[in-house]
Amino acid sequence: MNVLSLFDGMSCGRIALDRANIKVNKYYASEIDKYAIKVSSTNYPDNVNLGSVVDINVSSLDKIDLLIGGSPCQSFSFAGKQNGMSTKCKQEITTLDQYLLLKMLGFEFEGQSYLFWEYIRVLTDIRKTNPDALFMLENVKMSKKWQDILSKTIGCEPILINSALVSAQNRKRLYWTNIPDIGQPEDKGILLKDIIENGVVDRNKSLVVTTRVAGATEKRYKEKRYKEKSMHQMIGVIKNRGVLQERSEKFMCIDANYWKGVDNHGQRTMIVERPCEPRGGSTTKESECHHVANATDINGYDILKRVYADSGKSPTLNSCSGGNREVKVQVQELTYRKLTPLECERLQTVPENYTNHVSNSQRYKMLGNGWTVDIIVHIFSWLKLRQLAGY
Repeated sequence: MNVLSLFDGMSCGRIALDRANIKVNKYYASEIDKYAIKVSSTNYPDNVNLGSVVDINVSSLDKIDLLIGGSPCQSFSFAGKQNGMSTKCKQEITTLDQYLLLKMLGFEFEGQSYLFWEYIRVLTDIRKTNPDALFMLENVKMSKKWQDILSKTIGCEPILINSALVSAQNRKRLYWTNIPDIGQPEDKGILLKDIIENGVVDRNKSLVVTTRVAGATEKRYKEKRYKEKSMHQMIGVIKNRGVLQERSEKFMCIDANYWKGVDNHGQRTMIVERPCEPRGGSTTKESECHHVANATDINGYDILKRVYADSGKSPTLNSCSGGNREVKVQVQELTYRKLTPLECERLQTVPENYTNHVSNSQRYKMLGNGWTVDIIVHIFSWLKLRQLAGY
């Protein structure tokens, strides 16, 4: 089987094919991120790297049996602007012919989600020589308007699968494919606690926090520096120790230094919301994320967000390394740390230390952009039966 992977990233598709025991004769990979290419090339030195998808000429390749890819999602995502595919002058693109004409005329395009049309261009060219070619396209949940446009163009409806069925991560994604008979994978019942490394302390990022509840002893903050402009002044270096208070307590005395975010003794006061009441009631299913806390300083700046207990699932990983959007795990009561790269690999069911050929920041980014491999294995499972049957 010859495979062409567009927006290949770190070659999650190749991992899935290997895990599904599907023989690959040639694996063409289209990717431009040098760090992702380094990881994929180190793990799979026989990958044929093609560079940018816009430069791909299908006629120069061997006959393609399977086209896969996850086109950029930012303009589709509910977390983004949801403006779909358009030119910079806000002209929406709804057909391949329209896109090719605008491209020929030199129009500039908004964001990167328009690259879906490059996927369709390549698929159209593949079908000229192989009408029976298989395909699989992944993307995020999106508005019905754009989902319908993608479905009409591709010629099939997507399958919605949540990675929570095969991993400890809630990650709902749409999969368009002509691989037949794809249902939902079996729920493996994996929780965040099943993938957490024990005894890990992130010295650079952790905030150790404790409240004065029931006579508990105060712990000292580890110093944490914020480099972002005014936030450096407002949050800056956390001095000596921080006084934390739950919303159920009385607030401490406000003095003349309150506007600075510290009191006369250099202590920083924060409000810690915990435990959060889960949506839908006081208990949550194991299949859901168990949100534990948000912490903010008195100026309203968020210090900790997305803190989750290991009794449930992790929320969706994303490519935003650092800051409030990082997923944090509760390791003790009111003690949190960010997830390690190894834990993120486990959430995406990527082989352990597969990405350890680049910096941690790049590992987080590519894992957030990647696929949950075992979902792709599930989709590819039919291909193994096809190979065994001699097709």
